[in-house]
Amino acid sequence: MIRYYSTNGQAPPVTFAEALFQGLAPDGGLYFPDQFPKFSPEELAALPGTSLAECGFAVLQKWFGEEIPEAELRAIAKAAFHFPIELRPVGPYHLLELFHGPTQAFKDVAAQTLARLMSHFLQARRENVLLLVATSGDTGGAIAHGFADIPNIDVVILFPKGRVSALQEEQLTRVAENVHPLEIDGVFDDCQALVKQAFNDPSLRQFQLTSANSISIGRLIPQIVYYVYAYAQTGRSDIEFVVPSGNFGNLTGGLFAREMGLPFDHFVAATNLNDVAVRYLETGRYEPQPTIQTLANAMDVGNPSNFVRVLELFGHDVDRCRAVLRAHSVTDAEAVATIKAVHQEHGYLLDPHTAVGWHVAEALADPARYTIIVGTAAPLKFAAEIERQTGLPVDNEAALGQLARYAQRKTSLANVYDALAAELGRIYRSIYE
Repeated sequence: MIRYYSTNGQAPPVTFAEALFQGLAPDGGLYFPDQFPKFSPEELAALPGTSLAECGFAVLQKWFGEEIPEAELRAIAKAAFHFPIELRPVGPYHLLELFHGPTQAFKDVAAQTLARLMSHFLQARRENVLLLVATSGDTGGAIAHGFADIPNIDVVILFPKGRVSALQEEQLTRVAENVHPLEIDGVFDDCQALVKQAFNDPSLRQFQLTSANSISIGRLIPQIVYYVYAYAQTGRSDIEFVVPSGNFGNLTGGLFAREMGLPFDHFVAATNLNDVAVRYLETGRYEPQPTIQTLANAMDVGNPSNFVRVLELFGHDVDRCRAVLRAHSVTDAEAVATIKAVHQEHGYLLDPHTAVGWHVAEALADPARYTIIVGTAAPLKFAAEIERQTGLPVDNEAALGQLARYAQRKTSLANVYDALAAELGRIYRSIYE
């Protein structure tokens, strides 16, 4: 059975179910598998033409087959991968569109799977948990809607005040009764730091806190699925993935797919001005930076949590990392120019994050390779920003209409840990007392 150890090396290894509900390891590290399940050459040869749900089951069975019965894993895969993922040719590249789920962002893929994995274990144990999440924009909406009305789970979402798009805020604050949005007077890194502090606070253990951020191994592993599906769609061994990257969970999913035996040896991290990965690959030093606010706000992360997993994967050896991964950063002006140019030349509208990916593909992609740009969000999520920056109209009325069944609500908090701890206590008491 696969066990999961802490990247800080000071906590005992655990099962997947234990890692799933602990979030962070007790020593503050992130959980990392002690081995990677492999696809055999015969299994890889059988993948081309496989459906998304079948790819999902194949990946989940490799990881969780010893902890979850096959019939339940099939049901989880079928329910979670219920919306399409499209590989669309656009100009010289292919866009892997991950934004056809309920909140129009790639995070829906992992959130839908995670909700069902957690529900499986909680129902078996007859337990309740309080899910604590920090979001820079898209994660929170995906979690809010993935976990809507799921029994035994309440969700608390921290998001930075004034630093999410209009539609993102609607998706964060028009939510089911078991979801509790908290607006923090700070940036995403502040939200993430508050969440980590809560997990390390022994006085909150009674709340049964768990995580659904990409620090959660239960959210990371489902992100392997769409890389496997990209291979199933193409059958090619010369793919180069260009991945818009903020907290680096998306790219880590691709690197995990590579470790499972997929023939992927070329990844490019596309970042905005929050470029610690670019600097690491240039200098060999990982140095977190203060967050810079950009148009691609879901990637405004100055200290990406998942990068420690990238470092762990390559044994903290920058040369090994460079052999597989390159990185490049993009300014807002370059992203805006890319949105305009791609729309004019190809009739395709990019959101700001995927535009960062396209610009980096133009800068770094190997024309001899089959370049796949990971499309992380639908442009309608950033309608106001795109219209203001480019003058291009974007219709997001349909997405807003889907949210109308919920009244808008949120609680505003100062960027102070005591305020969060007090609010978590209030929420817990309102549910269980």
